[in-house]
Amino acid sequence: MSGMCLLMHDVEALKPSNTGWLIADVVADTSAFGWLRTAVEPALPALLSDPQWQPYLVFPGEYAEPERVVSEVQHAPGKRPLFILLDATWTEARKMFRKSPYLDGLPVLTLQPEQLSRYRLRRSTRDDHLCTAEVAALCLELAGDQHAADALNAYLDVFSQHYLAAKAPRAVDLDDALHQHLQLFL
Repeated sequence: MSGMCLLMHDVEALKPSNTGWLIADVVADTSAFGWLRTAVEPALPALLSDPQWQPYLVFPGEYAEPERVVSEVQHAPGKRPLFILLDATWTEARKMFRKSPYLDGLPVLTLQPEQLSRYRLRRSTRDDHLCTAEVAALCLELAGDQHAADALNAYLDVFSQHYLAAKAPRAVDLDDALHQHLQLFL
């Protein structure tokens, strides 16, 4: 099973529309760290150097040196994939990518999503930018963890529905197709 490492910008974890926490509910091996430009939590480098993991920094390859960019997950003997996700707005994530030298030696996993983002709680200026949970689901698929990817996608759909209903406000049908689909994973 894959692991996830969320590197969270500033108050991202406190935003009600944040999807990073959904990942922790689905993927047992999820770690989360706050990101600061001037300091690194000591547990983060320890996690990245743990021999059980093959870390991948998940970010668009256009921002990295070509020799660092990979598009597939390599299944090394005795190592499980650890996906490092920069949980932030796109502007913040680009800054985190550039200003985190402790991540410079990691391969950059670039994703080629076949569909546009279905995340409707916050919008990027580009439709090909995905929310953190969508990125995590694609990573899980690449690693062969299809059940976890499907569970995370179902959870994101229900989370989004509840969030938007609360803003309206309107009632949510707990027996609709989205909830029934999520029940398959509980």
